[in-house]
Amino acid sequence: MTDKLKRRLKIKAHIRNTVSGTAERPRLTVFRSNAQIYAQIIDDKQGKTLAAASSLSIKEKVTKKEQAAKVGEMIAQKAQEVGISTVVFDRNGFLYHGRVKELADAARNGGLKF
Repeated sequence: MTDKLKRRLKIKAHIRNTVSGTAERPRLTVFRSNAQIYAQIIDDKQGKTLAAASSLSIKEKVTKKEQAAKVGEMIAQKAQEVGISTVVFDRNGFLYHGRVKELADAARNGGLKF
């Protein structure tokens, strides 16, 4: 395991000890790979994913930051369809910078409160 991955997992463990999703305020979690970005809205009490979006569904050729913004818009739209307006944000150990920040800002603009 690389030092960078160890660092991220340590931060992730700390975040997950403090952040938990409920039915009233589920957890919006983000996973970023080298090529894609994924977002899920999770109710931790029931252990269920309420909504999910990823950059795999984006077919046109755009930059990674634009992909992240589109995923943020998609997750906000899916959350509205399910009836979710407020969430807690789980950056999953990633720095709140770049693609993670773009996704969060787009989700906020789409109507999610966190």
